[in-house]
Amino acid sequence: MRFRKGCFEVVISRHAFERAMQQGIHLDLIESCLQTGRVERFGKSNFKMVKDFRKFSVICVDEMVGSAIKIVTIEKKWKL
Repeated sequence: MRFRKGCFEVVISRHAFERAMQQGIHLDLIESCLQTGRVERFGKSNFKMVKDFRKFSVICVDEMVGSAIKIVTIEKKWKL
């Protein structure tokens, strides 16, 4: 799956797509996370995009590869 965010092309890896389907995260939630989520940088070329919803948060772990953003994995974190 590919789409654009600003001047970057976003590529979702197969592993990330499978993890999202296992955890019941729909594609519209992933797209919302990538377009309106906050960015938390960690490491040299990695960062997280986090979008908070009412009952849970969607976390996309990304890395920069050239002029593209590659989504490595997707997580769902429940709020207590």
